[in-house]
Amino acid sequence: MTDGHIITIEQGTEHIRVVHGPQVLAETDRALVLRETGCPVRYYIPAADVRLDLLTPSATHTHCPFKGEASYWSLPDAPDLVWSYPDPKPDVAAIRNHLCFYEVQVS
Repeated sequence: MTDGHIITIEQGTEHIRVVHGPQVLAETDRALVLRETGCPVRYYIPAADVRLDLLTPSATHTHCPFKGEASYWSLPDAPDLVWSYPDPKPDVAAIRNHLCFYEVQVS
């Protein structure tokens, strides 16, 4: 990366579960662990392990100079709860087809 900004991605070994209210939105043992300078650890969950049928695409898009353009999904009572990078920059290509939630349970 640049100017001391570092992103590392590794295969996680933890069990990751995402719950919102009574609904399990995602559950996996295959999450990628992304560590980024100045940011909390994030778990990127394979799309196959996310209940995409419960999420609605959002109009929100953001730009990260290190990862690329992010797209977001929402629940009726939780806007922009989850995001992904459909076409991530080459240095973080591993997160393609993975989604990230703000709050996860790690066990």
